[in-house]
Amino acid sequence: MLSRRALAIATAVVVLAVIAAATAYAALDKTVTVSVDGRTTRVHTFARSVSAVLAARGITVDLAHDLVSPAPSSGLRDGETVVVRFGRPVVLTVDGSTRTVWTTGRTVAQALTLLGVRTTGAYLSASRSRPIGRGGVMLDVRMPHHLTFLADGKRHEITTTAPTVRSAMAQAGVAMRTEDRVSVNLAQSPFAEQVVSVTRVDGRTVREQRPIRYTTVKRRSATMFRGETKVVTAGKVGVQARTFATVYLDGRLDSRRLLRTTIAQAPVTQVVMVGTTKRPDHAPAADGLDWAALAQCESGGNPAAYSPAGPFYGLYQFMEGTWLAVGGVGLPSQATPAEQTYRAQILYNRSGAGQWPVCGYNLFR
Repeated sequence: MLSRRALAIATAVVVLAVIAAATAYAALDKTVTVSVDGRTTRVHTFARSVSAVLAARGITVDLAHDLVSPAPSSGLRDGETVVVRFGRPVVLTVDGSTRTVWTTGRTVAQALTLLGVRTTGAYLSASRSRPIGRGGVMLDVRMPHHLTFLADGKRHEITTTAPTVRSAMAQAGVAMRTEDRVSVNLAQSPFAEQVVSVTRVDGRTVREQRPIRYTTVKRRSATMFRGETKVVTAGKVGVQARTFATVYLDGRLDSRRLLRTTIAQAPVTQVVMVGTTKRPDHAPAADGLDWAALAQCESGGNPAAYSPAGPFYGLYQFMEGTWLAVGGVGLPSQATPAEQTYRAQILYNRSGAGQWPVCGYNLFR
């Protein structure tokens, strides 16, 4: 039989083993939050790493296209939030040029924003609110272009998202007859500031339209930095009309004689302001900028503001993905105003005021 002392020692060893096992169990047991494409689940797990908890949930990621935060190789801590945003392929055609890109945006609007495609006034083949599944989407974007048609001694100007020059001409109200001639292929896609000349053929008289190039005048401005320019008066081509007398024999042109040349419309001179003020050596520090003015412009100064267009949240209208990228947790609109300003300053230091393309100038008031 064991002595009392031996029995006490054995009992102590057993108790210590039980305590150690309980301590190890408590250290391994964690409660974490897993957010997959915006769907959030609280999970109890013994996983030691981010990749392990994702594998336990049956979540497979492709690091070439998907966003995982923290990184899969990171250790997993109690209370951690693991964010997964699946990439989606977008076959994107912009003005006839097609490429395949990947995005973590879950709607057409989010994808275009993340891809940096500015579509104000553009034609989109899908609704901005259309959700994008894991299989991706094909998206056709036609940007608005300004065209000038020279016909009948006049400029016919139009800004359009028409797919062809022919349809743009119809929108501009310029009619084409069988005998008339045009300077471009009507089936081609239009491009910015394109000038199209229409030649009318009437019997034995032919009237041609030719563009007259406009001149550009530069004016110095002390209110703009060096290297900055601003068009204050847009240049417009003029219209030169030339009338010819023609003779056709058996359907073939036999002779062509210039009768007269007139200026149907004079060109408009383009005026460009050119900055002359030296730019500061260093950009202003983030904490020295007018963040209140930026917040007023972006959200009316409302920390809980929400816009479904992005969606955008909070004082500075963060997208959720951008907020997470600068260390934010949850939604921006759920954070304090001070926290939102702190994260906005991080974003400014990384990428500048261009992150707020409409309201960013308010930072420098």
